[in-house]
Amino acid sequence: MRCPVAPPRRRPLPAWRLLAALAVLLAAACAPASAPARAPAVTPAPLPPTRAEVPTAAAPPAARPAAAERPEKDTLAVAAVIATASSLPLQVAIDGGYFQQHGLTVENHLLSASVAVQALVSGSIDVYQGGSAAIAARLGGSDVIYVAAPVDRSSLVLYGEKGLRAFPDFRGKTIATTSPGAFGEIALHQTAREYGLVPGQDFELRYNSNSETALLAFMAGGTAGAIVSPPQTIRAAEQGYPAIVDYYQQGLKIVGPGVAVTRAFAQSHPNTLKAYLEGYLDGLRRCLDDPAYAKAIDGQYARTDDPVFLDQDYAEGRRIWNVDLTVDRGAIEVVLRNSPLPNAADANPDDFYDNSFVRAVNATYAARLFPEVFGDR
Repeated sequence: MRCPVAPPRRRPLPAWRLLAALAVLLAAACAPASAPARAPAVTPAPLPPTRAEVPTAAAPPAARPAAAERPEKDTLAVAAVIATASSLPLQVAIDGGYFQQHGLTVENHLLSASVAVQALVSGSIDVYQGGSAAIAARLGGSDVIYVAAPVDRSSLVLYGEKGLRAFPDFRGKTIATTSPGAFGEIALHQTAREYGLVPGQDFELRYNSNSETALLAFMAGGTAGAIVSPPQTIRAAEQGYPAIVDYYQQGLKIVGPGVAVTRAFAQSHPNTLKAYLEGYLDGLRRCLDDPAYAKAIDGQYARTDDPVFLDQDYAEGRRIWNVDLTVDRGAIEVVLRNSPLPNAADANPDDFYDNSFVRAVNATYAARLFPEVFGDR
């Protein structure tokens, strides 16, 4: 059965052509971002309340925060790279109304990683829910940090054209990936090191705005391989392309999507970030408790009602969702060790994240919402 692929998104903004790895990120602090396109509105049919909605010990009753804890702003602009199962709890939290319970209206925008980071640094968005482009931005001179890790395991898979069997078979060929500095590039650099190969010399990378367009370029014959994330992994496997490297099976630690903000925003909006993390956890609780609801949301964003596809995509997301949102220092080290940026090797991983917000949420709200994970606190 063919799994549907969303129609190609509109042509990227002109600023995209100017973005290229470090040069782009160095310029991001002063370059304005164009207004991003909002994700499609979803209004799923009402379903019975789940534990995340019922006032029990595992989920506080829906109520606006007290004045002392009220978010510093009531509307939060969030940028995600693409709607996939890895970000499904965010979509459920938005469409299920969970952020509103914490005094927030969250507007989700779908942007490429480079454009999203540019918008974050310029102040056009408040939160970047994405991957290692946030680390590249900091290496480029912008004070961007992770404050949570909704995912800390990689779901990337490197596929090759039929007949390829191992990574060295890409010698002299081209691999499609996403934006410069994103996890596809980081993972490929790590694997190349393991085999003694050098990207740009032994094989070439072709950059794309997201995993969907990378897969389309590969399937059109433009490249010999593609490193993609779900649901594109499902599509590639269905078409019979060989999986050369499964990074989940390898145990690759990543922060992606991670919750990235500027340090200045974190310092001036602590209640807003706390409300955002609590609303996100409500969405995650609903995803875990109510797969049917989660798949309904996923299907409307992915524009499909194929039950096989939705079951597979949900399963891919469930295995990587991180209830404990703590950022793993080791995941930052993986990026710095394999980043092509020249100052990455000397960077201090501790400068790239702040777990204080997660610690506060885990000690209170998350402990009540997920007693099976945190125990009695």
